[in-house]
Amino acid sequence: MVKTSLFLFLVATIYSCEVLNEATNLVSTSSTASDNKPQLTNDEVIAGLREALQVGIKNSVNLTSVENGFFNNNEIRLPFPPDAQKVKDKALDLKLNNQVEIFEKTLNRAAEEATKEALPIFADAIKSMSVKDGFSILNGGDGAATKFLKDNTSSKLVTAFSPIVKRATSEVKLTSYWNPIITKYNNAMTLTGGQKLNPDLDAYVTQKAIDGLFVMVSKEENKIRKDPAARVTELLSKVFGSLLK
Repeated sequence: MVKTSLFLFLVATIYSCEVLNEATNLVSTSSTASDNKPQLTNDEVIAGLREALQVGIKNSVNLTSVENGFFNNNEIRLPFPPDAQKVKDKALDLKLNNQVEIFEKTLNRAAEEATKEALPIFADAIKSMSVKDGFSILNGGDGAATKFLKDNTSSKLVTAFSPIVKRATSEVKLTSYWNPIITKYNNAMTLTGGQKLNPDLDAYVTQKAIDGLFVMVSKEENKIRKDPAARVTELLSKVFGSLLK
């Protein structure tokens, strides 16, 4: 009986030791994993967000500043100006289908031409944006950094981008394709007593080009958030790698 009790005691002791060892190993592993996780400062996060946006705008400009960069991209393609939809409808009634098509294509050519010079303007906006809590943007989900940039720099971007668009619309001769359409429309309005229209094409292209670039930058940002291969610098890997759970 004594031998049996002693045997049971030894078995229980060995089992208890094994359980304790396993628990110790789990705690040690967890601690090591925690220790290996990059420790980030707010300044590092802000720098990482800026770098992600810089990479995003560079890639976006490369994609949009080529022929058909806007025109063949349904996400950012410039349509006929919405406030001039009546002009388009009347032009189609007047069998100006070809002129309408050429005009819409030239609208997008103007945006493509203008974005060739967008990089330094956006780069300055990214550098100058004031960020206090980088972690809130980092943990804000898809497109959070792009949205923050858009909310804080849009008016400045419009001001800086407008003269470039004006030059671009001149280079692609946008108004020469617009004038026949708007002239016929306004002549028709003269006969019917309707309201004449002549929207500000430069302002329209400026806003749509900027909006399109933000769409593309957001997509690039989300690549960096989700795909380690898109984190092309050590800082990007450290900052966005911290999002992994």
